[in-house]
Amino acid sequence: MKLVSYNIQYGKGQDNIVDIERIVGEIQGADVIALQEVDRFWPRTGMVDQVQQITERLPEYYWVYGAGVDLHCSQSPPHENRRRQFGNMILSRYPIESSRHHLLPKLGSIGPLSIQRSAIEASIKPCSYKLRIYSVHLTHLSSQTRIPQIERLFDIHNTAETEGFAVNGNLEGFDWQDGVDDQEVSPHAIIMGDFNCQPDSPEYDIMTGPKCDYGGRIISPKGFVDAWTIVGNDEDTGYTSDVHNIPARLDYCLVSSALKSTIVHCHVDSQANGSDHLPIWIELDFSSK
Repeated sequence: MKLVSYNIQYGKGQDNIVDIERIVGEIQGADVIALQEVDRFWPRTGMVDQVQQITERLPEYYWVYGAGVDLHCSQSPPHENRRRQFGNMILSRYPIESSRHHLLPKLGSIGPLSIQRSAIEASIKPCSYKLRIYSVHLTHLSSQTRIPQIERLFDIHNTAETEGFAVNGNLEGFDWQDGVDDQEVSPHAIIMGDFNCQPDSPEYDIMTGPKCDYGGRIISPKGFVDAWTIVGNDEDTGYTSDVHNIPARLDYCLVSSALKSTIVHCHVDSQANGSDHLPIWIELDFSSK
């Protein structure tokens, strides 16, 4: 199974041209796609619905979208009630059995720009068992503002089974049973997206485990591994964007520790130019599971 995560910067490429067609070309061939910074009805992107543009070009995929920023669109007549949105998206060749949208902790600011960040969750069944997939975009502000967001993400993951399926319990005699064939919630998850932090940050230690004095990282059996390093790459390579014009690795694919052995490949598409980020690809092999 091939997965790709891409912060598309609402389709604004390195040439400053907004081109969704180019973005779609750069994610072709993936089975699961996690996108960040997808616009709906913003002047900067021509007042178009980019969710509609993407899904029309990828009709073979199921999809879900979650807006972190959701505002009244001043150019929307009442009968249309268009919303000006900015958020994350998941597309999947496999049916999305359920989805949840999670808003992440935020601090107000009268200084630097602070916007609502979120994670969209999709439950799929690509093999003999289910997976939870997340497309996430953390704040750019600071380590202190990202850490609560990562802690919230991990709390969402750790309580997913306890909270249960979107509709669960004994449904006999109720009008909720249609479409609920299986109430299982997977213990396994893949979190992909723009974390806006680098491998030398405290956030990365929380995500992948603290460094061991004797080499490597202390990985929790119920935690996550960084797909990039699991296949043999160095933590400080695989740049996906830049910070103050210095190359930086900001985008990650975190995989449940229990699925570590399924990760067979991970690479950054350095030829892509549809955004100010580069897409990161991973490949999983479930044949031995």
